[in-house]
Amino acid sequence: MRFRRANGIATAAAVCAALVSCAFAGSAGAAGWVIKGRGFGHGVGMSQYGAYGYAKHGRGYRSILTHYYRHTRIGEASGQIRVLLESGVGSVGFSGARSACGKRLRKGREYGFADAGSKVVLRNARGHRIASCGKSGTAKSGSGIHVNGKSTYRGRLVAKETGGLLVVNKVGLDDYARGVVANEMSSSWPKNALRAQAVATRSYALSAGGGRGFDVYDDTRSQVYGGKASETKATDRAVNSTSDEVLRYHKHVITAFFFSTSGGQTESVQYAFGSSPVPYLVSVRDPYDDVSPFHTWKVRYSQREMQSRLHGLFSGRLKKIRVTKTGESPRIVQAKVIGSRGSSRTSGSTLQRRLDLMSTWARFRRR
Repeated sequence: MRFRRANGIATAAAVCAALVSCAFAGSAGAAGWVIKGRGFGHGVGMSQYGAYGYAKHGRGYRSILTHYYRHTRIGEASGQIRVLLESGVGSVGFSGARSACGKRLRKGREYGFADAGSKVVLRNARGHRIASCGKSGTAKSGSGIHVNGKSTYRGRLVAKETGGLLVVNKVGLDDYARGVVANEMSSSWPKNALRAQAVATRSYALSAGGGRGFDVYDDTRSQVYGGKASETKATDRAVNSTSDEVLRYHKHVITAFFFSTSGGQTESVQYAFGSSPVPYLVSVRDPYDDVSPFHTWKVRYSQREMQSRLHGLFSGRLKKIRVTKTGESPRIVQAKVIGSRGSSRTSGSTLQRRLDLMSTWARFRRR
């Protein structure tokens, strides 16, 4: 899952680099603002760097999970996950499938599903129609299906006609987790951190709302899923050693939000997302999160940059940003943007977005 659901470590590093280059460019020596903050991400659920720190201090994955997701227990679940790969496209090419739409396919040949108005058709590499598939077409794999422009996937490739093709990878829960864990956590991390990520990954996938015809996106709107091509030996071992394991609150599989870095304390869900309180998504101390390069951070903006980014939230000259409400952690829920001729109230998430901050745990000072 933007900062709302999930943040991969590689993505976090890239964003951090972009933030640093942007925030400091042209600002050195100029009068302006210093913003000091902590953490990276929405702050709800499991801090990935915190899990890393706990694993380094000898905690097992079950202990890590119950620290971040209070009042939960490990249970088992299985099933299929429908991952959205593309939507609204006219066609999708693939190879590696052994059959599709009732037709046996030749190994090594390329084929494609195409939108033919009210139905899906199967075509060969030359564009000749091989079969009419009806409202949807399904390609079955042996060792994996390569989808042109995307990746190679286990399970089945399904294309549905919905006024354009809805392209979905239907895959077993453990195989889905294999395609996620290596994209959301470094495979070089301790095994118990990887195991905790595997259990959280399955839990989130089973509880996600998704959309019509699919359960999860393949990107940060849900969890970053790269399919078979992104699997590693270390993350596969983490998935295999926790096979079918999920987190439950009473009888229900939980929505196991996770994120990169807490800054030392996670946040209760109602303050981060404006939702109702959830017993297992509450603020907890995170003592070993300080291993993260994003544990603390600092951004500088000139007065002109700040006024441009916060345009419309104040009148006159920007004078001050006053934090008026925080969550159970120091993350901003509400703040007042004060100008020389007028002020307004705004949310922490608006300030984060406008100022390209890594989290809502931030404080503002004019230099």
